[in-house]
Amino acid sequence: MTARRLVPLAILLVLLLSACAAGGNPNVDVAGPDGDVAGFWLGLWHGIIAPITFIISLFSDTVNIYEVHNSGNWYNFGFMFGLTMSVGGSGAGSRWK
Repeated sequence: MTARRLVPLAILLVLLLSACAAGGNPNVDVAGPDGDVAGFWLGLWHGIIAPITFIISLFSDTVNIYEVHNSGNWYNFGFMFGLTMSVGGSGAGSRWK
């Protein structure tokens, strides 16, 4: 393919992928029904139990894998750290061959 054809395809690809970007969470720092905002430690716990919670959420409308009433970046960090711990993350990459 020539550069003339690649440029419009690249622009189209970028536009299509940008439509998939996540938006902001309007419930950051807003207390949930229990009156609390989930922080780092709850995010860590939710990340650790995420594989099990995902399976349960397929059969129940009352279970979600991510708490929307959270503190923002610290909850996200804890969630991703816990998810990495639960699904293997860097442990598989450190094996000797």
